[in-house]
Amino acid sequence: MSEREAHTLWQHSRRESVTGPTGNLALVETRWTGDRPDLAAAQDAAAETVVATPIERTDIETGRAEHGLRLWDADAPAIRAFDRIDTYEYDPAWVLEGHFTPVSDDRKVSFEHIRDNGGTRELVVPGDIRLELDGREYTLAAFDDGGTLLLVFGDETNGSETYGSGRFLFVELRDDEGTVVLDFNRAFVPPCGFSAQYNCPLPPASNRFPLPIRAGEKNVVFRDGFDIYTA
Repeated sequence: MSEREAHTLWQHSRRESVTGPTGNLALVETRWTGDRPDLAAAQDAAAETVVATPIERTDIETGRAEHGLRLWDADAPAIRAFDRIDTYEYDPAWVLEGHFTPVSDDRKVSFEHIRDNGGTRELVVPGDIRLELDGREYTLAAFDDGGTLLLVFGDETNGSETYGSGRFLFVELRDDEGTVVLDFNRAFVPPCGFSAQYNCPLPPASNRFPLPIRAGEKNVVFRDGFDIYTA
């Protein structure tokens, strides 16, 4: 299978994922309850197409664990209005190699989040990714997302050609020597581009490229003027 064919399969899997019954488009409510929620009661009160799941975060003010639940609707308005994810054409020039240097301790970096009104949350960054792009070397902070490095980055296309708050990219660790692959063709719109019920991290200063990265996903396209913020 060619890289271009593999990329096409990835695009198909992305569509299936975001439109699934618990995909990004299905999230209709995030409810913070303080204490552990009664999931059974929430499920009993929900429509047949809705699934309730638990969620937990750290309170910015107190540092304590805060509990809540999410409601996912397989018949969500966003799923019904979804048309496509607009993307750039595949470009092999945007498949880049870098180097990952791990750190010995759990280092944390402050990430501002889209719904925290300027507040920051500490996320574990297990090392540095060094990448050379357009003759300049960057040191990037990718956090640990369930055992995979997730890069939250911004570039000059944000807000004009691509999602305004930046995009996400999973970084592949290729070997034991720290070689990593950053395939920007697989840069994707974060969950908050599909539902206003997410609280996505924003790119820190180190991850903002002063140039356009015209690769990967651009924006989510809905039919009939649908808007996730007014739905």
